[in-house]
Parts: sequence; C-alpha cells; structure tokens
Amino acid sequence: MTKIDTKIFKTLSDPNRLRILKMLQSKSLCVCEITDVLKLAASTVSKHLSILREVGFIIEQKDGKWVNYMINPRPSDARISSVISTLDFWISDDQVILSDKQKVQKVDRSEVCSR
Repeated sequence: MTKIDTKIFKTLSDPNRLRILKMLQSKSLCVCEITDVLKLAASTVSKHLSILREVGFIIEQKDGKWVNYMINPRPSDARISSVISTLDFWISDDQVILSDKQKVQKVDRSEVCSR
C-alpha cells in the first residue's frame, strides 16, 4: 500500500468528511453553508475541507467574496473518482446522509452567511 492509498483511506475515516463529500455531490457550498448543516464550528469545517482538498477530493473556486467548494471533476489520481462513485453504494441510504441532503437543498446562503 502506498502513502497516497493510506492518505485516501485516512481522509475517509472521519464521518464528517464523508458527510461533506456527500453534500458536495449535491451542489457546491461555502464554509458557512456546510457549518450550518453539520452544526460544527467553522474552524472545524475548514480543517476538514483542507484535508479533502489536499488529497484531491474537492476543489475550491472563488466567486466574489465567496469561496465555493465542490467535488473535484478531474482529480489527478483516478482512484479519487472511483472512491467518490463507490460512496454512493456504501452510504447513500444512511439516515444522516439523507438528512444532510435535505438540509443542503434548503440551506440559504444569504441567511446563514450573514450571522
């Protein structure tokens, strides 16, 4: 097993990072939107996003004052794409994931980011 293999699996070992990945499969989100859904501190969410970005699962895109996070459409390592598609098989029926998916559709950036 290579160092990158270990890093991929270590990244996926945290339930909140899995939740973030599944949320980002629905749509791109900023830190405050993810924070609102997960009910975690912004610093905690930022750390999770940093880890996901470092491994190649997600990318960020600036949009004015916003930084949007999204699933990396073209990761340099093909295993990343494979893992993301496999997540659907393993955790798509998880009740927490399903609840998050509903919350993501209702989250209103103009409300949650102005607090």
